Amino acid sequence: MNDFLIYFKLGLNHVLDLNGYDHVLFLIVLTVAYTFKEWKRVFWLVTVFTIGHTISLLLSTYGVISVKANLAELLVYVTILATALFNIFTAGKSSDKTKLVLLLVAALFFGLIHGLAFSNYFKTITSGVSGKLMPMIEFALGVEVAQIIVVLVVLVLSFIFQTVFRFSKRDWILVVSSIVLGVAIHIIDVNFL
Repeated sequence: MNDFLIYFKLGLNHVLDLNGYDHVLFLIVLTVAYTFKEWKRVFWLVTVFTIGHTISLLLSTYGVISVKANLAELLVYVTILATALFNIFTAGKSSDKTKLVLLLVAALFFGLIHGLAFSNYFKTITSGVSGKLMPMIEFALGVEVAQIIVVLVVLVLSFIFQTVFRFSKRDWILVVSSIVLGVAIHIIDVNFL
């Protein structure tokens, strides 16, 4: 049980760490277009993202793939940019099944990228551990719980701004996605260019 808590808390902190806000920025733009009525869709998007994240950790931990940390970090911000731009260009347009499938595939692919960005650190903390699969699952559960916390905060803020402050859903998506886009561009400019 003690090992479970160690890796579970590591997963929680991976998402909720204020210094590693790339994960939170991605979750914001991934979920800002949804409301509480669409909780199942949001849940699946976040879960598929976690699956992708875990798959890339698994592949990296067992030496199947290897990516330079700096490149993976840059690609994380590219996923944030892509998702924010997608929101900006589709805000106010009706969603359909095709869009959901596209979003699920993108969430899986983006999860793979985000997992690669964390894989070197994860390999370091599990270097002395004989079995790495259970720590990885425990870590993934922590990530999933933390993501659900972030998603709930985004959904609550969306509800407040759209009902109390009377933002239209379209305007809310545009404003939040534009702010995240600006932050991501600034981080890329400062850290990678």
